[in-house]
Amino acid sequence: MTDVTQLVDRYIDMWNEADAGKRRTLIAEVWTPDAVYLDPVLRGDGRDGIHAMVGQVHERFPGHAFRRTSDVDAHNDRVRFGWELAPAGGPPVVKGVDFAAVADGRLAAVTGFFDAVATGPST
Repeated sequence: MTDVTQLVDRYIDMWNEADAGKRRTLIAEVWTPDAVYLDPVLRGDGRDGIHAMVGQVHERFPGHAFRRTSDVDAHNDRVRFGWELAPAGGPPVVKGVDFAAVADGRLAAVTGFFDAVATGPST
């Protein structure tokens, strides 16, 4: 479980990395080459698509950060965990759960679900 928890924590680090070059390095470490990310508003196909998608989140939510809000639950090649996105010192603007498939120690697919979305200004 520790390896899977570390993988998920590196995934969260990827979402929070503002430097594009460092983010590309994290993506290469965390994701398989043909990985897919999908949630209710975003989709990223392959490492380049995931990189572009995370960049869009940084543009939309400057000064915000993701954090894991639950333990990592895993069995076989499947993983789930809770997370939230919030500005520094502020309440979360989105909370959710991600479900992932792992292949060769990397994420092959992540599907995100939103549990709560704040209304009003996001910055």
